[in-house]
Amino acid sequence: MSAARRQALPREERHPNSVTAPPIRRGSMAPRPWRGFWNSIFTALLSSAMRLLPGGARRTRRAEAREPWQDAADRRRFTFAMLTLLSTAVASWLFALAQPDYGSDLLEWGQIALFAILSTWVVTGFVTALMGFWVSLRGDPHSISARAVEHHGIAEDARTAIVMPICNEDVATVFAGLRATCESVAATGHAPVFDVFVLSDSNQPDIIAAERAAWAELRSALASHPRQPQIEVYYRLRTRRTHRKAGNVADFCRRWGRDYRYMVVLDADSVMSGDCIASLVKLMEAHPRAGIIQTASQAVGHATLHARAQQFAARVTGRLFTLGMQFWQLGESHYWGHNAILRVQPFMEHCALDAIPGRGGLSGPILSHDFVEAALMRRAGYHVWLVSDLEGSYEQAPPDLLSELQRDRRWCQGNLQNARLIAEPGLHRVHRAMFAIGAMSYLSAPLWLAFLTFGTTLWMSGAAIAPDWQAVPAELRSLWAWTLAMLFMPRVLGLAAVLLRRAQGGFGGTPALLGSALLETLVALLQAPVRMLAHSFFVLVALTGWKLEWKSPPREAEGISWADASRKLAPMTAVIVLHGIGIAAIQLGALIWLAPVALPLLLAVPLAVLTSHVALGGWVRSHGVLLIPEESRSPAVLRRAWAHAKVLVA
Repeated sequence: MSAARRQALPREERHPNSVTAPPIRRGSMAPRPWRGFWNSIFTALLSSAMRLLPGGARRTRRAEAREPWQDAADRRRFTFAMLTLLSTAVASWLFALAQPDYGSDLLEWGQIALFAILSTWVVTGFVTALMGFWVSLRGDPHSISARAVEHHGIAEDARTAIVMPICNEDVATVFAGLRATCESVAATGHAPVFDVFVLSDSNQPDIIAAERAAWAELRSALASHPRQPQIEVYYRLRTRRTHRKAGNVADFCRRWGRDYRYMVVLDADSVMSGDCIASLVKLMEAHPRAGIIQTASQAVGHATLHARAQQFAARVTGRLFTLGMQFWQLGESHYWGHNAILRVQPFMEHCALDAIPGRGGLSGPILSHDFVEAALMRRAGYHVWLVSDLEGSYEQAPPDLLSELQRDRRWCQGNLQNARLIAEPGLHRVHRAMFAIGAMSYLSAPLWLAFLTFGTTLWMSGAAIAPDWQAVPAELRSLWAWTLAMLFMPRVLGLAAVLLRRAQGGFGGTPALLGSALLETLVALLQAPVRMLAHSFFVLVALTGWKLEWKSPPREAEGISWADASRKLAPMTAVIVLHGIGIAAIQLGALIWLAPVALPLLLAVPLAVLTSHVALGGWVRSHGVLLIPEESRSPAVLRRAWAHAKVLVA
């Protein structure tokens, strides 16, 4: 297009963001190159050697005034490590002693090694839940609390940007939740402190047009409330779409970050109350060394059986894991990438993300940016907190199993990629541990698969264990019972915490709470083998460098068709059928050990279809099952978001 013709176009067509965004005030956000794993190891060894020299400790030690919570954190982490290591060591020793003579040392020691690794993983989860159970009943005096700042004010110069990065999302869901959030912020009376930015990476013309129309309608709707100060909402369409969400946020920081002290990052399905957002700003003002403060957001909003089970699990069991991590992480917590507040200046100075050098699936732009940004913020001397007593932070769970697995594929590759940064100089040991935990969340799937395969192979090769359960050595039966107890105890502790706090009314009462727990456990057991095989495949994809297609999971529940479910899940069913036929041809009795995995995989297709439909989820809710407090007593901001969504869809 010629320059003359372009000048003849309306201003908004010549420059799509010229009438939708404020004037640009450029700032710098330059990434720091990664040293790489082996270079980092060498640097660490060199640093250790320097500390051995006279005066070396004084030269290499980073000056940082310690706070009381750091001593408490050290004690808690030592307790956490000792409980995990001692439990794992005893269990692994007993497992090794109880092994019959299979006639294959390689398989036997492989089985013992896998048991030790998986036992460590299982015990880690149990100890975290146990600590969360303690916090849910007794509280935590060393953690920062929203209650401590509820009567504080917000200074006029505490300018805060609320940013929502989106990319080809469902426009109705995005802008319904955003409108409810804006209205709630305006109702607090602090609207002049906040500006809202919708940061779009969409590339489909119809979606872009819908976003612009929804943005204009949102501004008009907010301006129609004369009694409330209007919150300014901007829309930015990025045409150079690099580094996905992290690149979108970094682009905002370079353009407008200098105008703001803080930044609240939302996801496309986030809904936050104004009181929650205002409390985040107050907490930042009260804790000047805090770089990131993360809320414990609650999944809510979908009506499918799959989503309802996930919401219930997050509210009961997931809450314990959140509290437990808060207990041993304290000011070295992690960041989930949304529903959190960040201090803009240190974020721009220290949290720019360079691509990981090399080739393959574990190199290139960082996918799971949030854990890395938290680690970099702490390396810069700022604290990262998770605040569990802050209500009003919500998100949506994936509406069906296929959507969840689509999201998990990206998360798997991102967490394995982050493991390459585990040795980077200056990172805190807690964030190194979080990189390992993130990777293990997905590596555990192929390890469980290998453990089951080893066990079946040993049984078939040595025939030392008969299919009769009574013939299994008592020690092995006890260890299996111990492992299952470690896996299920967090669910039991979650229920106990609800009952001891007398909070079962929000779940429909005690009978409904127990019935919901049983149904959620059944759904989880049936889906676990599917997740195990899918995550194993995702790990293989990441390690082999197969191309990852970035696509946001659907935000709306439309129900999986039988054709889609069969195309995605039937290969798993076929694999287990062929595996079962091969085992039966060699030793029919071995099928008894395959049944707990085989039966859910045989039912994978109908299970995925049935749990994806709103009708079944609605029927379950009508009977008071899988109810959560956010549904029994819905907060005002959620009610408004749901009402706005109905209007936009209509």
